[in-house]
Amino acid sequence: MNPVPTPVREFTIDRLNASVYENRDALGQAAASNAQAILQAAIQDHGTASIILATGNSQLDFLRALRKLPEIDWRRITVFHMDEYLGIDASHPASFPLFLHHHFLDYVEVGAFHPVPNQPADIEKACRDYELLLRENPIDLVALGFGENGHLAFNDPPFADFEDPVWVKVVVLDDVSRQQQVGEGHFATIYDVPKQAITLTIPALLAPKNILCIVPESRKAEAVRACLNQPVSDQRPGSVLRTVNHAHLYLDPESAALLSH
Repeated sequence: MNPVPTPVREFTIDRLNASVYENRDALGQAAASNAQAILQAAIQDHGTASIILATGNSQLDFLRALRKLPEIDWRRITVFHMDEYLGIDASHPASFPLFLHHHFLDYVEVGAFHPVPNQPADIEKACRDYELLLRENPIDLVALGFGENGHLAFNDPPFADFEDPVWVKVVVLDDVSRQQQVGEGHFATIYDVPKQAITLTIPALLAPKNILCIVPESRKAEAVRACLNQPVSDQRPGSVLRTVNHAHLYLDPESAALLSH
């Protein structure tokens, strides 16, 4: 096993600990090593573990490193994910469960995978059923990132709600989020991107025992600056991580470039 990369810089903003690594590869390896320790401890304590995984290009280095760790007994682990376009076909190249299969689930044998539904006959029932699954399986770890507008999952400004009464709901997608999907190559134009999605809400994302927030790349630098340097606000959803003490933010020099020293 390769040694865990050492951060080139560490700091704390409010209650949020953050580490900057020399490149995306080192960032992914460090976050995966932390995830391994959390999952192994959970399995040792109660025989199983549960994890929520994010999708998107910024998560690729982390997922690649995570799937290569042979010490994790994935058969004891239940996997959830955090959002999905409403109405998209499961075989569509931009489908988030399909993304997780291509980059993670096809490489490891997990105990169970529960995808967010994309074409439910009863949308409200689908949201409540998924929330019940989450509540019945206390989550040991969520691995997520910031969107280019600072979103967590598909909780976009101005629709994010830090006090949301539900854990899963239908949301209207901000145009910045939709354009990000085009920029990442998942759709040809913004007109092809669905306008609605089912997402885990902010309270659901804060509920797991551990939060790893993985944010590389220069295109995320402004979101990182705003979420860390400006006041905590639902206009900057990622800033909510500064209010909890069980989150760790992983950055590379590009995503940390606009932070004040």
